[in-house]
Amino acid sequence: MRLDRLRCQYLLERSEHGALGTVHAERGVDAVPVCFAVEGPMIVVPVDTVKAKGTVRLQRARNLDADPRAVLLCDHWDVTDWSRLWWVRASLERVDTEASAGDRLASRLSEKYAQYRDRPFAELLTFRVVSLSGWSAEPPPGG
Repeated sequence: MRLDRLRCQYLLERSEHGALGTVHAERGVDAVPVCFAVEGPMIVVPVDTVKAKGTVRLQRARNLDADPRAVLLCDHWDVTDWSRLWWVRASLERVDTEASAGDRLASRLSEKYAQYRDRPFAELLTFRVVSLSGWSAEPPPGG
């Protein structure tokens, strides 16, 4: 069953993680698992200092410098009950944010993920949601 924008937004806001797809000039789609936070029409993906990395200048950020388009795909899988399956795809465009908006989005990440409390971010990748689409195996509650 196709989901409306309101239900997509609801599920996206409650997702714990997703896969972020960006465009690499040679390979095409680069997809990586990410955590994120949602605030209205904005999504923020951190480049954190919590997990080990070779560098904090990640390929996804370099991809976004060349092409600001991205996709965030979130889903729910239940191997024993396929009636509970759903997915939401957010088409995104990277945007620059003012310092105050960046602080607010960093706070949202820290509220959502305990590992980020009192930890600075190397960078915040901020996006505007261009469109939402989704699917669910069963109708949403009340419909």
